[in-house]
Amino acid sequence: MAGPSAPRVGRRPRTSRTELERVALRLFAEHGFEETTVDDIASAAGIGRRTFFRYYGSKNDVVWGDFEGELERMRERFAAWPPQAPMMDALREAIVEFNRLDPAEVPWHRLRMTLILQVPALQAHSTLRYADWRAVVAGFAAARLGRPVDDLMPQAVAAACLGAAVAAYEQWLRRPGSDLGDLLDTSLRALGRGFQE
Repeated sequence: MAGPSAPRVGRRPRTSRTELERVALRLFAEHGFEETTVDDIASAAGIGRRTFFRYYGSKNDVVWGDFEGELERMRERFAAWPPQAPMMDALREAIVEFNRLDPAEVPWHRLRMTLILQVPALQAHSTLRYADWRAVVAGFAAARLGRPVDDLMPQAVAAACLGAAVAAYEQWLRRPGSDLGDLLDTSLRALGRGFQE
């Protein structure tokens, strides 16, 4: 008969990106973004500082989660759209889908977006992320319009779509209980109509 098992020695089980994001978001909410250090996050997550940097390049990046992965999924959605579908319908549906949340994720995403839209250091960092997002949208618009991606029209479409999405997010944060997908859909439909009734 075997005796009691010895306590486990060695590294703790691997921390997931999601767990690390939640630890960081919780600390940012409790102590403030500027006041929370990478060491605070790593300690609270039970990992070392070097491990944190295997997941994220900075504490600014942890707020954005797997943004690059989400952008790649949006590219795939655009690629799957039939060429005859109206461009603005494709953009609206892809952007709404890009922002679709599992109900369990809504409180975390609300906290994430509050930080992104209200913390000055994150607003500055957001310009890089928004540029990446606009590049994906402009790439799709350029292909549909038959123009170079850096041409005015694809760039204007991407900037307008980002503005409509940010306006929807701001409304969502101001109105607890509102549906983000509905707000995005409404804002982007209005953009597609040129804000005409």
